[in-house]
Amino acid sequence: MNKSLIFDTEKYSVETLEMDGYTLVYRAFENIPYVAEPVDEKVQVLSIYVPEDYYKGKMIGNYHLENAPIFLPNTVGGYMPGPVERPGKNVHGETNAAFFALLHGLVVVSPGVRGREQKDKEGNNIGIAPAAICDLKAAVRYLRFNSKRIPGDTEKIISNGTSAGGALSALLGTTGNHPDYEPYLQAVGAAEEKDHIFASSCYCPITNLEHADMAYEWEFCGLNDYHSMRFEPPVKEGGKPEMIPVDGQMTEEQKAMSRKLKEMFPEYLNSLRLKDDGGNPLELDEQGNGSFKEYVKSFVEAAVQGEILKGTDMSGYDWITVQGGRLKIDFDKYVIFRTRMKATPAFDNVCLGTPENELFGSVTNRFRHFTEFSQNHSTVGGELAEKEQIKMMNPMAYIEDEKAVKAEHIRIRHGVVDRDTSLAVSAMLAAKLRENGVDAELAYPWGIPHAGDYDIGELLEWIDGI
Repeated sequence: MNKSLIFDTEKYSVETLEMDGYTLVYRAFENIPYVAEPVDEKVQVLSIYVPEDYYKGKMIGNYHLENAPIFLPNTVGGYMPGPVERPGKNVHGETNAAFFALLHGLVVVSPGVRGREQKDKEGNNIGIAPAAICDLKAAVRYLRFNSKRIPGDTEKIISNGTSAGGALSALLGTTGNHPDYEPYLQAVGAAEEKDHIFASSCYCPITNLEHADMAYEWEFCGLNDYHSMRFEPPVKEGGKPEMIPVDGQMTEEQKAMSRKLKEMFPEYLNSLRLKDDGGNPLELDEQGNGSFKEYVKSFVEAAVQGEILKGTDMSGYDWITVQGGRLKIDFDKYVIFRTRMKATPAFDNVCLGTPENELFGSVTNRFRHFTEFSQNHSTVGGELAEKEQIKMMNPMAYIEDEKAVKAEHIRIRHGVVDRDTSLAVSAMLAAKLRENGVDAELAYPWGIPHAGDYDIGELLEWIDGI
């Protein structure tokens, strides 16, 4: 037993927080190292937050100190480092999920996670893949290692994340105990325990990265103008970040790459041999049409139908028609309505420099390609990352692997107007999970851009339900 990883039950503070008309009293066990040999001592820590009522013998709903599920949210965005987040405000100045989870009776564990741009004193890159997912696994192992001392039920760990954090949540839920990660976990002195989890909540997961460029062009090819927002951190502490519009036109070279990537996607999609819930194949023809496209459309139609049932006037959208009581959407017009956000290639830039290029860097090389397509078109002679490194960041590579323990339940949300990655990415993930016995729930919420934690009430109901 590694004594440095034993949870200290006596080292805590009791905090009171008033937000949104609620008063929360909780016990805080903070900045606890979850590995014995950290690469970054400031980042590789976690904090545990517990409703104080539990220490007074009270219950919150059906939960008490021993049986409360453990909510494990990460704060990773853009594959940057994800620091520990206390109950209160998130980076956008909004009341965070941890606050509401504690009110609801969950135990909250917030882990710090390594990410890109991190370097050690020698200038080596220490946040490259698979550092982030290994840190989350190490945090889970720490909790299970201390299962008799940790508040809550360590067999009911539920991860949560948005964007790159959503991808990590999906990865944590699909790669439990897989030996691929073992050398990396041993290197940081992770507890010798299991790292599978009970459930994952994944908001707009930026995942399946080596096929994300093809999926993006399957959806957006033909739209040659792009519109995005640049995130600028708040000038003053506690202030809100500033969003700066970025608009542009694709070059002829980018348009040609877009057409080629779109042509490549059906072969990949068909190789997955996906099926819908009725066992029918989900496929695409050479033009990118077919049952898989209809499958993606069905989730958009469900979002529209939900708004119609709420009484929302949908008559102003030229891509929505209702004839004879039957709702139809024109998918191509819907994509125009969404607009393109990223120039081609969206993720593996031929000039390098994207967050994903940095994610797949090496110890000494900051940016690398992770697709043969972009390496072949590289304008900077970029190197290609190792296959194993790329694989370890893709949940699709592990869903059918018997050595990987999958979460029993996975909840995926991708907003109807979220253009950070193709809708196909979440649809492929959900279909593959369902086909392999995972209770995977997918929805495209109406009016939601690239965001997470916008439906905390529904998320907590889902947790109660599972």
